Amino acid sequence: MRRYLHDLVRQSARDHHEAAALTSGSATLTYGELWQHVQAVGAGLQRLGLSRGDRVGVFLDKRIETVTGIFGTSAAGGVFVPINPLLRSRQVHYILGDCDVRVLITSKERYELLREDLAKLPALKHVVLINSPANLESNGAHQFHSWSDLTADGGAGPADRGVIDIDMAAIFYTSGSTGSPKGVVISHRNLICGAESVASYLSNNSSDVILAALPLSFDAGFSQLTTGFSSGAHVVLVNYLLPSDIVKACAKHGVTGLTCVPPLWIQIVEAKWPEEAAQRLRYFANTGGRMPRATLDKLRGIFTKASPFLMYGLTEAFRSTYLDPSEVDRRPNSIGKAIPNAEILVVRPDGSLCDANEEGELVHRGALVSLGYWNDPERTAIRFRPVPGRAKEIKTQELAVFSGDAVMRDDEGFLYFIGRKDEMIKTSGYRVSPAEIEEVIYDTGLVRDAVAFGVDDEAIGQAIIIAVSPLQNKALDEAMLLAELRKQLPLYMIPRRIVIRDELPRSPNGKFDRNLLRAEIVS
Repeated sequence: MRRYLHDLVRQSARDHHEAAALTSGSATLTYGELWQHVQAVGAGLQRLGLSRGDRVGVFLDKRIETVTGIFGTSAAGGVFVPINPLLRSRQVHYILGDCDVRVLITSKERYELLREDLAKLPALKHVVLINSPANLESNGAHQFHSWSDLTADGGAGPADRGVIDIDMAAIFYTSGSTGSPKGVVISHRNLICGAESVASYLSNNSSDVILAALPLSFDAGFSQLTTGFSSGAHVVLVNYLLPSDIVKACAKHGVTGLTCVPPLWIQIVEAKWPEEAAQRLRYFANTGGRMPRATLDKLRGIFTKASPFLMYGLTEAFRSTYLDPSEVDRRPNSIGKAIPNAEILVVRPDGSLCDANEEGELVHRGALVSLGYWNDPERTAIRFRPVPGRAKEIKTQELAVFSGDAVMRDDEGFLYFIGRKDEMIKTSGYRVSPAEIEEVIYDTGLVRDAVAFGVDDEAIGQAIIIAVSPLQNKALDEAMLLAELRKQLPLYMIPRRIVIRDELPRSPNGKFDRNLLRAEIVS
């Protein structure tokens, strides 16, 4: 029985002891070796005095120590906090302080960038460096430990701290549309149920080779570890600089499963794929936003033997829906139906259930609903509320997560993403989805990237602005693009302004940073 996050590794070590589990660069661990490393880290953290529920920050790029640090924290009874390696000192300092991280696992180089800020964190008692801490001067606030010292004496492994499956396992920090990042508290049960659900519809098995390209601090990126380990698959870590790095990794390791966000897929589709690598892929999956139809068509032309999975999820519930590959031709714009072991509702502002083809808010209930926001009862109460429309059936105080996303369910039960409630453009009396405009822009074939948003306008409510980047090695004709949009869009959807940039800003998770782009253009 798998009750805890680290049980994913423990069970696969029993069932697939000699099989490849994790690769980073030239190093590969079998499941037996990975489990030994996880136990050693867990025992080492307990020797540092880590207690049940204490937070352990992991601030590293994707590497073996990152994974064993995370799963070792689980084995020790602690709570891991994965921190995106792209974040700056100010953001890292906020996360570490917000959830009172007691132990930080990082590198000597990253520590040097954080040194001054870390001295201001009274809860931080230990810094574990994966390379030697020699020549580092202690600031008196915390102790240094080398990775080799931490893992030197795993012995029989860590002691049982009495954790149960509904206890905290992780805190994932996610940026909101306003204010500071919020920490989503994830339980062991959330992670286990999520891994089993996703692995079931992706049909993951011990023959799979899964490339972990997304940040492990991003729920969809971390899912590559949990779905892989739950099925005995081989997970390959990659820190890419260019899309070609992903192509090379797929070719080198014989990757069969690849999950990315739309901006990355848009780049990957333009790369040159060796035939053998392209044909080896068994599935490709999209998450983190709507994939342009033109990009999907190109990917299907490259990966002719792969099944496309179009997915939707939110950190507060890990994963919510997926579109069965057999439905892609019939409804390529759909986000599908609920994943196994979840129920998705579409509700009106008053909480009543919407009819078919009526726009409403997506609400997720089930075992994947997280525990709420760390130390933020007000925002938790706004987003996590009693299950709507189920008063007669559900007599308990079960909470569902209200996504803040506008969706619509058709007569056959398939869901369609319309947009974030706080991103919808209200112009000339109409509510316009940015995704609807962006889809038409991509269909012109004139741009590589596109983002649409509204800015305040006294006359019409909001004026539409679009930011685009040109195709590689091609100039973008603004007049031609506008002419094409006039052919495809009603007058109220025509952008007032087109902003052309070589690159559009992205968030640390690889999504387009709509808020930053709006701020830069409007200011």
